[in-house]
Order: sequence, then structure tokens, then C-alpha cells
Amino acid sequence: MFHGVTAFIALYVIGRFIWPLRVSTLSKCVLGVLLLLVAEHHLITRNMFGSMASPEIPGEVLMALGWAFGSLIVLALLLLARDVLGLLTWLVSRQRGRELLRNRRLNAALGILSVGLALLGVWQSIRVPDIKSIEITLAHLPQEMDGLRIVQLTDLHASRLLQAPWMQAVVDKTNALQPDLILITGDLVDGSPQARANDVQPLQQLRARYGVFAIAGNHEYYVDYVRWLPVFEQLGLQMLLNRHVLVTHNGGQLVVAGITDKAAAPLRLPLPDVATALRDAPEHAPVILLSHRPIGAVANARQGVDLQLSGHTHGGQILGAHLLAQWANQGFVSGLYDVEGMQLYVSNGTGLWNGFPIRLGRPAEITQITLRAPAIQH
Repeated sequence: MFHGVTAFIALYVIGRFIWPLRVSTLSKCVLGVLLLLVAEHHLITRNMFGSMASPEIPGEVLMALGWAFGSLIVLALLLLARDVLGLLTWLVSRQRGRELLRNRRLNAALGILSVGLALLGVWQSIRVPDIKSIEITLAHLPQEMDGLRIVQLTDLHASRLLQAPWMQAVVDKTNALQPDLILITGDLVDGSPQARANDVQPLQQLRARYGVFAIAGNHEYYVDYVRWLPVFEQLGLQMLLNRHVLVTHNGGQLVVAGITDKAAAPLRLPLPDVATALRDAPEHAPVILLSHRPIGAVANARQGVDLQLSGHTHGGQILGAHLLAQWANQGFVSGLYDVEGMQLYVSNGTGLWNGFPIRLGRPAEITQITLRAPAIQH
């Protein structure tokens, strides 16, 4: 499916960008083949260098491939916008519509712009993210727990692209916030425990007053899920896989629960189960649920969850194109939502998958969340 979509995108760009070029037919064919190779580079690296989730090739090569692939995607989006505008113009004035659709200078400008934007996007995707600070009011949070500070990390995607120095920088920024809780909402790694041994080691230095808790995302299931679990525990990450823990702060209690991911299905491993995760939890304690994907938020709200923390979407990665990610995730893509009284926060992600290292207008984040109790009515 994925490779078919990328091939279709390449064919669209070949037809609307390469074929109108004033060069020989042989040159057009060569450029078209190169574009198809860029579009299908995931398939090539998967078969030759490991897996699609984590090809074991130098980070510099991944950046170059990301730049080329990102240029293709951005150019396709720009061409599509131009074509839609051209067709709308054609309905008003056929001559002006044809001029817009066949404007070679505009084509060239879009090509140059896409390459520049993709380069900026790669840089944005691999830089250490800034701190994003927000406050979230929970209706059932006791007054004595007002001000509890959480740091959410998600979609770290340790790989040959985001290696140990990047991870160390994220850990240092997180620890500097001196949080009460650190909550990691999945997709920590890409690749096997052996390949990522050094890259995940900095996670062992994470420190929070009440502990560091994590769940698995879909990428954990793609490679060696079962062998990753003891590694995470050795790193000091307490895995919440369809279970919960109680956190006591200033005499008040908070339930922190986590669920697995639906990517467990092909492996016949436990599927996400909120009811099991909340079994025997105190009825009147507020509940924070760690769910890698934001989907299912409505059902989770109806099970008594007060705050759901999610990732997975990477914020859509490209402003405008994020609408597709929003559609694919039940309308949730980035930021804070009120879902039938439950607060849902979807992080843009701290890192991202090495197969599409582009961010434009959807920055990565280390999220500092301060919980607030409702204001006392006098």
C-alpha cells in the first residue's frame, strides 16, 4: 500500500513536472527513473539494509534520502495546489487557466522551492526540540495535587538518524525541568536491541520525583518487541502495558495507566484494553491514560479517563498536509482537545521516523505539562 502510494506520487510529478521540461525524451526518461527510485527508496533499503522501520545505513545517507524524498512530497503538494487553482481558474477563464497549468517558469519555481523547503524540513526534524509548556485543568484533580509537573516524551524513534548524542540532549533538557513524572507515550525505538544499544542508553539517566513510565507504540512491535521489554525495564522505564500505578502527591492520589498498541494483533500479543488497565483503580482518583494513538479517545473518556496523552501523528509533520493525518486519526492530530469532558493532549512528537525526516510548520516538542485543579468557587 505504502509503496503503491509513493509510486503514484512519483508518476504524478513525472507527468506534471518532468514531462513538460524542454529537454530530450531520453533526459526525461532518466529523470523519471531517478524520481521513481527516490519514491521507492524505502523498498530498496528494506531489502538491502535491514528493515523499513530502521535501515542500518549512515545517518548522513538517511538525511540525503529524506531530503530527496521530502523534495518529491513537497513538490507533489505544490503541484497539486497549482493544478487545483488552475482548474478553478479555467472554470472562469479557459485561457488564464491553461496559462497557469502550463506555466513552465512557475513549474521551475515550484521545483526550486520544494528542494529548499525539504532541506529546511530535514534540519527541523533532526534538531533537538524546544520545550513546550502547557497547563491542563482536570475536573477531578484534588486541590492538593494542583501544580503537579509532568514531562511527556513521545516518538523518540532512536535510529541511525537520531542517535545517542541527540538522545542525550533530549534527556538533559528533560531532567533540567525537574519533573514530578516523566511519561513516554510510545515509539521509543526503530531497530533491534542490538542495533540500538548505545542509542537508548541515555534514557537510563531520566529522573523524575515519582518515576519514569512508558508504553509501547506501533514501532516497538515492528522489530523485536518481546526482547525490547526487558531492555526498557533495565533502563529504568516502568512499562504500563494494560496496567496502572498509583502516584501519591501531597496526600492526593493519581492513577497513571497505559495500554498496548493495536500493532500487537499480527503478533498475537495483548491488544489495548483500557478496562484491564484500570481494573481495581480507586474510583475517585483522577486518571491519566497513556495511549500511543489518539484514536479511541471518545471511548476512553466514557471509561472515566480524565487526561489522555498520545503521540503517533508527529503533528502531521507538514502544515497543510497535516489534515491527512488528522483525518486518519479521528480528527486528532496536534494539541489539546476536550473530548466529552476528558482532556486529550496529542504531542507533535519529540523525534520522528527516519523514513520521512521532514518537519515544516509542525515542530517537535518536549512537553512540560502542569496539572491544575479547578478553581475553588467562593
